[in-house]
Amino acid sequence: MSQQKNFGIFSVPVIVAALGYFVDIYDLLLFSITRIESLRSFNLTPEQITSEGEGIIMWQMAGLLIGGIIWGIMGDKKGRLSVLFGSIILYSLANIANGFVENTWQFRVVRFIAGLGLAGELGAGITLVSELIPKNKRGIATSLVAGIGLTGAVVAFIMKQNFDWRKCYFIGGAMGLGLLLLRISVFESGMFHAVKKMSVQRGNLLMLFNNRDRFKRYILGILIGLPTWFVIGVLVSFSKEFGKYFGIKEEIDPGKAIMYAYAAISVGDILIGFVSQWLRSRKKALYLFYIITAVFMLLFFTAQWNGSAEKMYWICAGLGFGTGFWAIFVTMGAEQFGTNLRATAATTIPNMVRGMLTIFILPLFQALRTITDYVTAGWIAAIIIMFITVVAALFTRETFNKDMNFLELEEMTP
Repeated sequence: MSQQKNFGIFSVPVIVAALGYFVDIYDLLLFSITRIESLRSFNLTPEQITSEGEGIIMWQMAGLLIGGIIWGIMGDKKGRLSVLFGSIILYSLANIANGFVENTWQFRVVRFIAGLGLAGELGAGITLVSELIPKNKRGIATSLVAGIGLTGAVVAFIMKQNFDWRKCYFIGGAMGLGLLLLRISVFESGMFHAVKKMSVQRGNLLMLFNNRDRFKRYILGILIGLPTWFVIGVLVSFSKEFGKYFGIKEEIDPGKAIMYAYAAISVGDILIGFVSQWLRSRKKALYLFYIITAVFMLLFFTAQWNGSAEKMYWICAGLGFGTGFWAIFVTMGAEQFGTNLRATAATTIPNMVRGMLTIFILPLFQALRTITDYVTAGWIAAIIIMFITVVAALFTRETFNKDMNFLELEEMTP
């Protein structure tokens, strides 16, 4: 395979990928941030706000799961840039439509469509940056993409504080359409151009399953990211409900909790790139952040009884900082696979983790709630998820400084 020009960590592709992920996160978290205000406007009871909120989030995550597969395949067949353009158009228009919904059914449908679009942004961006940046700077570059991008949640909260929830969706859609103008200046990956000229399978989803070694790499790549969406999708998004069971008398704003968490995730995501570089290991950096996540999970369930809303926000920030391994986790997904399958893997892996909120994490939490109380269900789910993740990480290959210029062969495992 041919070589290509390498770019610096502050080059146009990195900056545009970071801004793309910024808009992606703004739109992805906007419902969680405005959940109570938007559903309250439909005259729902507090119980309905909780149940309908869970349902809408699950529909959005289902869209992410399906969209991840579609955009991942397209990224390897048509190119990384085609995904970045197509996905942002879809989720931008969906978010504009979201400003006009009149009931929870319409809300579910529109969030599902938005999820389809949002699924393409991160994987394609990280794949492109990973292939354009020299391997000795790759971890820092992808961490900057994630760290800057994740501040979109902070801006979403600021918008929620200053505008009606419908206008917040219009703003998100407008930002996405504006980003299309910046995308014109981004280069396609030279590695992709080289592979496109070869007679090799590209974007074949079955290749992730018809070879034992690839299947193992793929499943482990998903499982090492599970705590991120347990923390955001359960502990932080439903911090108000947990607060009631903890005996916190002040009303907790889930949007503010998400803002604290994502501000800290942003810091963690930037820091982990440098930590990984210093340790010369993706896995060692991952283990360090797993420990931080576990410590704040313990504090979440033990230090908040009869506590305060402010303490809840700061513990959510600690949880966010701990799950700041998102950048390295997605980068490892891209580094594990050859150029002809890289976009498929790197796009589906984070969206599989997001989708796991719908097919595993929330159902696990809900099932545990049928046999025990709300808080106990939460900490049992936390233990199960952290155990799965740590075991998966132990069996995951180290990818630090790995050469990205390789292909996945098509032989099937006997």
